[in-house]
Amino acid sequence: MCGFPPFLHPRAQVGTMSPAIALAFLPLVVTLLVRYRHYFRLLVRTVLLRSLRDCLSGLRMEERAFSYVLTHALPGDPGHILTTLDHWSSHCEYLSHMGPAKGQILMRLVEEKAPASALELGTYCGYSTLLIARALPPGGRLLTVERDPRTAAVAEKLIRLAGFDEHTVELIVGRSEEVIPRLRTQYQLSRADLVLLAHRPRCYLRDLQLLEGHALLPAGATVLADHVLFPGAPRFLQYAKSCGRYRCRLHHTGLPDFPAIKDGIAQLTYAGPG
Repeated sequence: MCGFPPFLHPRAQVGTMSPAIALAFLPLVVTLLVRYRHYFRLLVRTVLLRSLRDCLSGLRMEERAFSYVLTHALPGDPGHILTTLDHWSSHCEYLSHMGPAKGQILMRLVEEKAPASALELGTYCGYSTLLIARALPPGGRLLTVERDPRTAAVAEKLIRLAGFDEHTVELIVGRSEEVIPRLRTQYQLSRADLVLLAHRPRCYLRDLQLLEGHALLPAGATVLADHVLFPGAPRFLQYAKSCGRYRCRLHHTGLPDFPAIKDGIAQLTYAGPG
C-alpha cells in the first residue's frame, strides 16, 4: 500500500507548520490588539457582557439602568437623574448614551437657539431627551420618537420621573420614516426649530430629506446629528455639505468612557429650500 513518507505526510506537515505560522502572525495580532484595544473593550462591554447580563437577568440593560435610577436618583431633578445615568454607565454597565461631554454641547446649542418646538429622532433611554427638555425656553415643546416599544417604555418612565409632562415632552413610538409624514396632521407639529438625529446614522439622510419634503424645517432651523464619525454617517455629511441648503459645523468629541474613540456632533443650519 502506497503512503506518504513520514516527513511528507499531510498531518505531520500541518502539525509541524502550525506553531510556525502562529508565531509569524503573533506580532501582527499583538499590534492590532494594542492599536484597536479601545474598540475591543467597547465591543466586549456593549455586546458580550450586555448579552450575558440580559440572559442572566431577563431584563434589558436599559431596564436595569432605570432600576438603578429609581433607587439612586432624586425624582423631579433632571440633572441628578442624568448624573446617575452617567455613574451607572461608567461604573456598572456601559449605556451607549450621549454622555456628559456631548451633553454639554447639546444643552448649550439648545439654550442658544431657544427653539419653540424641537424634534428628537431616537429617544433610546431618554438621556438626550432630558438634556433638550431642561434647556427648552418656557413654553417650549419636544416631540421624541423611538421605534422600539420596550425601550420607549423605559424612556417614558424616566422622562416622567424627571418631572416633564406630556405638554412639554411627548414620546411617540414608531419608525421615524412613518412618523415624520404624520407630524403635521397627527401631532400638530408645523415646524421643528431644532432637530436631533440620534437613532441610526444610516437613516439620517433619508429622514433629513423627509423633513425637507414635508416642509417641517423653517429657514434658520438647527439640525444636530450625533455619531457622525463613529460609527459614521458619510452620506449624510456629504449631502449636507454639497446640497447648498445648510451651513455645517462639526463638534469633535469622544465616546463616553472611551475618549480615544473619536466621534462628533454635526451642526447644520438650514437656509431654506433655495
